[in-house]
Amino acid sequence: MPASVEEPDDGTSAAGPLAGLTVVALEQAVSAPMCTRTLADLGARVIKVENPKGGDFARHYDDVVNGMAAHFVWVNRGKESITIDLKSAAGIAVLHQLLDRADVLVSNLAPGSTAKMGIAPEDLADRHPDLIVVEIDGYGPGGPLSHKRAYDLLAQAESGACAITGSPGAPAKPGPPMADVCSGLYSAISILSLLVGHRRAGDHERRGGAIAISLFDTMAELMGYALNYTRHTGIDQQPRGMGSPAVAPYGAYPTADGQTVVLGTTNDREWQRLSSDILQREDLAADPRFATNSARVEYRDVLDEAISTWCSEHDLLDIQKAADAAGIGNARFNQPSDVIAHPHLTERDRWRNVDTPNGPIPAVLPPPVIAGFEPVMGAIPGLGEHTDSVLAGVGLDTDDIAELRALGAVGPVFVR
Repeated sequence: MPASVEEPDDGTSAAGPLAGLTVVALEQAVSAPMCTRTLADLGARVIKVENPKGGDFARHYDDVVNGMAAHFVWVNRGKESITIDLKSAAGIAVLHQLLDRADVLVSNLAPGSTAKMGIAPEDLADRHPDLIVVEIDGYGPGGPLSHKRAYDLLAQAESGACAITGSPGAPAKPGPPMADVCSGLYSAISILSLLVGHRRAGDHERRGGAIAISLFDTMAELMGYALNYTRHTGIDQQPRGMGSPAVAPYGAYPTADGQTVVLGTTNDREWQRLSSDILQREDLAADPRFATNSARVEYRDVLDEAISTWCSEHDLLDIQKAADAAGIGNARFNQPSDVIAHPHLTERDRWRNVDTPNGPIPAVLPPPVIAGFEPVMGAIPGLGEHTDSVLAGVGLDTDDIAELRALGAVGPVFVR
């Protein structure tokens, strides 16, 4: 790895599996920030380069989290924010000083932006041969849509994901931003794969590399089942609301106490237990119409009516106890407000406080549980909060920084 930017002695760094890795991020919204936040949670140092005029536009989506945006605080913890005007020659020169000491550059700017600035992967290969360069965009190069901007909803619509979400005649966008989040995670996986490959190759090998991830390609991958089914049947499956077009019975059913239980079967043995042990319907268990999953899918309406009738006569707790005893998967349909107070998160100590410029906020731990390692979960940065300390780390003194500020190449001094 190249010599890292000198880390400030302000408590922003912590040990972790990726300690010593320096990532520079030209990022906005969710996809690239999710990638770099994942690396930061694992101990990497992430330097977030933002426009002095407002920074990452996700900072301004709303102000519901102590005056900050819910999206921004979700995907930007553990980073240092530096404001640079990348449209200025002096700003680009500062960026190259950061890249001289960085291991990874991650960006998700508009199509063609890095090329216009002279920092596309092919531009950086000679000057920064050891740098891993990741570009996340909407559609990937070389196709008729490559020039288009793409956001999560657009990629989900273009990929067909919205067509299989919702209910017949009422398509919907999946709630979580799947294109953004999964593109960010695929990017993080790709970075880690190159780092492992470089480690195995030894120090004598060139250690950089270029990675391209598109939201559309990510969604095409997530659509794998639906695309396979349609390619080989010629049928566009219709959305099933809380159910699945592939499995039956599988869905949500109102209960006697005004709640909703979600029940599912994934194989013939489970169906036999559901019909015999829970519903007490030996006639359904023996009916040849329901012997296989494909047959049950054909007659799902009959099964849903039988299950709905039974669930409407029993309370949620009793249904779940019966399902657990029979080895049938089940869940309670929850609102986000229910999840915030969910005992399965509380009793497993899955919440941590994260510092922000406006005071600490609670955040859920990242999913990986790695023995002997507590995720870093560093602070949410204020816009440009670390500009001076980061620039000092690459060797600039106060006069140099003042000159850059006078030129407008970096943003104003951060005031908390």
